[in-house]
Amino acid sequence: MTTGRTGASDEVTGGPTGAHPAWLVAALVAGIGLAALNLRTAITSIGPVLDEITSDLAMSGATAGMLTTLPVLCFAAFGALTPLLIRRFGEHHVLVVALAALTLGLGTRVLAGQPWLFLALSTVALSGGAVGNVLLPTLVKQHFPHRVGAMTTLYTTAMAAGTALAAAMTVPLAEATGGRWRVALGCYAVLGLLAIVPWLLTLRREPGRAPEGRAISVGQVLRTAMGWQSVVFFGTQSIVAYVMFGWFAQLLRDSGLDATTAGLALSYLTALGVPVSLTLPGLAARVRDHRIFVVCFFLAYIAGFTGLWVAPVAGVWAWATLIGMAMSTFPFALTLFALRTRTADGTAALSAASQSIGYLMAGLGPFLFGLLREVSGSWDVPLAMVMGIVALNFTAGMFLGRPRYLEDTLEAAAARK
Repeated sequence: MTTGRTGASDEVTGGPTGAHPAWLVAALVAGIGLAALNLRTAITSIGPVLDEITSDLAMSGATAGMLTTLPVLCFAAFGALTPLLIRRFGEHHVLVVALAALTLGLGTRVLAGQPWLFLALSTVALSGGAVGNVLLPTLVKQHFPHRVGAMTTLYTTAMAAGTALAAAMTVPLAEATGGRWRVALGCYAVLGLLAIVPWLLTLRREPGRAPEGRAISVGQVLRTAMGWQSVVFFGTQSIVAYVMFGWFAQLLRDSGLDATTAGLALSYLTALGVPVSLTLPGLAARVRDHRIFVVCFFLAYIAGFTGLWVAPVAGVWAWATLIGMAMSTFPFALTLFALRTRTADGTAALSAASQSIGYLMAGLGPFLFGLLREVSGSWDVPLAMVMGIVALNFTAGMFLGRPRYLEDTLEAAAARK
């Protein structure tokens, strides 16, 4: 297999700043930002009105559980298919269809009168977000190979903002429309429509795709140690994040904190993702060896979870700060997809492999955490589980943080045959 020798921070002929008109560069920047804004709205808009949805649609507990598990299942399944779609149709066309699916799902599921139909149309919406998850790092690498840090900052910040926006605005939108949760959820389809526009303008300027013989598959990635290091790093950070999203507030309430303050602490923890996303990708793009970042994440995790374990209420804001900052492993992992590959094709394969398996791991995390809580009757055992996952994240991150590229690993493996 032959690959280009372009490093992550090199100037590349054909990049948008050197080969494309200004309007196209502006469309690409706007398109990446607006697409990222939409990737989580189908997920975080559900939680605030879940009671109303389950009541109006007469959902059983099992069906409601499926609705909350659906995102990670879709991210795994559709994320794994994305490289195949890219090779067949091209990045821009695939993203336009993905955003159209997201918009269609968001706009039509609110009309559903049956639980199965609501789940089916939610799957349509989530499929678009899953494909976008894999595509955005690929598009950054393809169009902005010498601006990976800045463009990753843009899309991770926009993703964090969209996540927070849907969580914060759904209830006010429902209240403003007379308690109509359907109207509130349907409003997010408008954002999807806006995101499609810049990509429609770029369809005629889509770069040519790599010949089939040079394409890097998910299977090739998973036959390398580096590929599995990325999978484990992404998957373990996802487990920690989903456990915190699902159980942090309840742990604080069981420890004696009132419900309002516990909710604020969770909001604060998740909101830390916005300022971190503004700074971390740019810092990571300036260096080749990223192990110092992994060490900092690990120390913050350990300090935060130790404090949460021994004095959850007394130091709640300190622990929320430490854990929230450590959870910047998410934008860091997204940045590494581009920094650990030389080509957009490599970025797509590494991103798809890591996110598809990683999100399956994430889906198991909150379930196991809750099961251990129920079986043990305390928070000690599930917190010990999280500490073990943090240690695994640290170990995988120390290997992944070394300065090297996926394509070089694949070439070396091919040369040994």
